Amino acid sequence: MPVTSPEQFEKFLSAPEGTRLEFKAARNSYEFDKLVNYCVALANEGGGTMVLGVTDKRPRDIVGTTAFPEPGETEASLHRVFNHRIPVEELFHDGKRVLLVHVPSRLPGTAWQHDGKYLKRAGDALVPMGDQELRAIFSETGPDFTAEIVPNASMRDLELTAIQEFQKRWHRKNPSLKLDSLQPDQVLKNAELIIDDEITYAALILLGKPSAISRYLAQAEVIFEYRSSEAAGPASDREEYREPFLLFYDRLWNKINLRNDRQSYQEDFFRYDIPTFDETSIREAILNAICHRDYRAGGSVFIRQYSRRLEVVSPGGFPPGVTIENLADQQNPRNRRLAEALNRCGFIERSGQGINLMIEQAVRHTKPLPDFSRSATHEVFLVLAGTVQNPAFLRFIERIGENALSHFQTLDFLTLDALAHDRDLTEDMKSRITNLIEAGAVESKGSGKGRKHFLSRELYAEMGTPGIHTRQQGLDYETNKALIVKHLASCGADGAKMAELEQVLPAQSRASILRMLQDLRDNDSCVVLLGRTSAQRWFMHHKDKSDA
Repeated sequence: MPVTSPEQFEKFLSAPEGTRLEFKAARNSYEFDKLVNYCVALANEGGGTMVLGVTDKRPRDIVGTTAFPEPGETEASLHRVFNHRIPVEELFHDGKRVLLVHVPSRLPGTAWQHDGKYLKRAGDALVPMGDQELRAIFSETGPDFTAEIVPNASMRDLELTAIQEFQKRWHRKNPSLKLDSLQPDQVLKNAELIIDDEITYAALILLGKPSAISRYLAQAEVIFEYRSSEAAGPASDREEYREPFLLFYDRLWNKINLRNDRQSYQEDFFRYDIPTFDETSIREAILNAICHRDYRAGGSVFIRQYSRRLEVVSPGGFPPGVTIENLADQQNPRNRRLAEALNRCGFIERSGQGINLMIEQAVRHTKPLPDFSRSATHEVFLVLAGTVQNPAFLRFIERIGENALSHFQTLDFLTLDALAHDRDLTEDMKSRITNLIEAGAVESKGSGKGRKHFLSRELYAEMGTPGIHTRQQGLDYETNKALIVKHLASCGADGAKMAELEQVLPAQSRASILRMLQDLRDNDSCVVLLGRTSAQRWFMHHKDKSDA
């Protein structure tokens, strides 16, 4: 999470509003859609910072803003729109609240858009980027191979059944386009898979007859192998798919699913049956391999299934600007025309989202994270391990609830995984701690640089190892609870507001104190909360004989 120093902020105030800065007074509010559009423009111009609560004309005046009162929620909403992390920083300058929205730069060969609009700034306005500007951007990493024309190919080289499948899927996703009434060639022209009556490589990959693929692009194939052991030698099962992708995509998953055992666990009255190979993750891995491989390289995509892991190897390294470290946050489609066609028929909702889904599913099922460590400059090598590592974590995730989980970012899941495996948190992960505390998934102890974070007590209770929680938290937790009880006892019939308890435990966050109070109320039954809203107070609960 970026932390802007007072000196840096002073420089912002005196700098001209240009390619890297955008100021808005936004005293009382600011429309989220406007914020989204400015993020698009700033990213397309190389990235920058949008400052809310400061007037735009120099000498600038810090007026403060009440817009977006929960920066974490705003950051999460921006992530859902763009699938990029856009940090939202809150700071106070001379007692006035200011928000800084730090927008990353677009990657080479890509441009940001929202609702189909590629935007840039023009003075105080936002305007669409011109065709010439977009062409220049998209050509930065070289031409899109899948948008090129297949020499001598024609409609006769495409499988009618595959075209009908494409048409049906596209119509189902966008019924208002009335695609079901169009002729096959017109559908492909509308999808830009045919240009001036000529066939693109994207059309060949998705829709081409086996004979045409063998003739024009033999490397556009997927080779599946099942290996029952690690021993070298022939695979137990092998199948080659050199045919329209739209016609073998489901069949390939069904073949993998034939040997997809379920791992069963009993937790009290709850039984869990977790498939070794999660359908969502496997389908996304296959889509990524097809969509982002380098079709100029001669190799095929290989999918190797073992009893508890799946390997997906695709020719060509990561696209420019994408690394193992930023896979979850950066997208740069190598084959834009192919990706757009897959998007039209509902396979890919957002470019790059597949990695995020694989990460989130792995954490939810307590499986190892997707492993790209064996990748090299000439290939992307993905390993999806299928063994459930911690069955109790499944119940813990269930306790968090689907409503809360639906608002989690991929970074939230990665933070939980790091805490579960006792790994150090990155600065980005630490920025998500407050949200995870509010969701009841994480607790914190201490303040400043000495602040520690750990999974909540409920997880360790589910695992039957509450002692680990006590050890991680230290003796301070029980000591702090005792201080709360002592203070409430001294308050007698007057009780205490939360603000008083925060004074008693200044090193603890409000969420941590609330968790202690809930613990005292639910498990020890020695405190009680009375009143509503601002009048709420905590009291000692003195048991009488009727309570016994």
